[in-house]
Amino acid sequence: MENLIAIENLKKYFPIYGGVLKRKVAEVKAVDDVHLNIMRGECFGVVGESGCGKTTLGKTIIRLLNPNAGHIFYRVPKEIVEAIKYLERNDPKSKALKYLLKEYDIAYLTGRRLKKFRRYMQIVFQDPSTSLDPRMLVKDIVAEPLVSQGLAKGANVGKRVVEVLELVGLSRSHLYRYPHEFSGGQRQRIAVARAIITNPEFIVLDEPTSSVDVSVRAQLLNLFKELQKKLGLTYMFISHDLSVVECISDRVAVMYLGKIVELAETYDLYKNPLHPYAKALFASIPVPDPTRRREKAPLYGEVPSPVNPPAGCRFHPRCALAMDICKRDEPPLVDVGGGHLVACYAVTEKE
Repeated sequence: MENLIAIENLKKYFPIYGGVLKRKVAEVKAVDDVHLNIMRGECFGVVGESGCGKTTLGKTIIRLLNPNAGHIFYRVPKEIVEAIKYLERNDPKSKALKYLLKEYDIAYLTGRRLKKFRRYMQIVFQDPSTSLDPRMLVKDIVAEPLVSQGLAKGANVGKRVVEVLELVGLSRSHLYRYPHEFSGGQRQRIAVARAIITNPEFIVLDEPTSSVDVSVRAQLLNLFKELQKKLGLTYMFISHDLSVVECISDRVAVMYLGKIVELAETYDLYKNPLHPYAKALFASIPVPDPTRRREKAPLYGEVPSPVNPPAGCRFHPRCALAMDICKRDEPPLVDVGGGHLVACYAVTEKE
């Protein structure tokens, strides 16, 4: 599969201000040195506990949040990426490096170029009741990205809005209604219509099924799959619902305190998680059989603060397999076979 998005050393910190003069006294390390590749046409799942950085990662990739460091490459040839890495190592102040970063790295885009880029990357937020303007009609909500990007004018706008609404299971009769007149599932369909109207290639789905009931959740998942096939979309599916991620994702990354600790194809990861945190996470999935009991992997202690994360492996204070090296050195993501990446010395040393 072709690589669509490449993330290198991505960091996003949120400052904490204190004192009379409100100076920066600390930082919340929401996303800290993340590396990943997202392939064209796949659904890339991201799971983890609340507060691990999943949503921040998705918003930073599409530049709703500005990264503190790192690179975001979108449809960039491998040769260009390698050239940028080479110049960073050998000539970090060169004009050639500055030119390549401004030309190819999304993290460095500003102004009109950033606005133009947004048509190719969109997001569906978790709660449509807060992401949709309650004072706007559906026809204006869905048309807004189209008009803002200058992709259509006049009667063509209305025609395109109707086409997209029908694509997500709504109709022309819904054009002149406000968001509060719809059910939760219908509001999320409106949000999806707004996201796909500019013909994007990549969409971040930020827990899009968490605010609806089970039956509507299944309908939305089927809708996402149908749109992916019809429009050739690539998804990043963010969720804490592990069963939903298993249903829709091709590959899944497990995050813990701003780091990716394991990444693999969905079947391999759910069948055989290797990282101790991933094992504990997947052991928490309920078994739909009242006569069976699943033995849960023990997790000790509390989740450390992202303001002051532990040295070395961030999971070592809670890990039963922790060794001395885990307390000193941060484990890298290592391929243990078949593209199954794990960041754990206890696992990779055995391999």
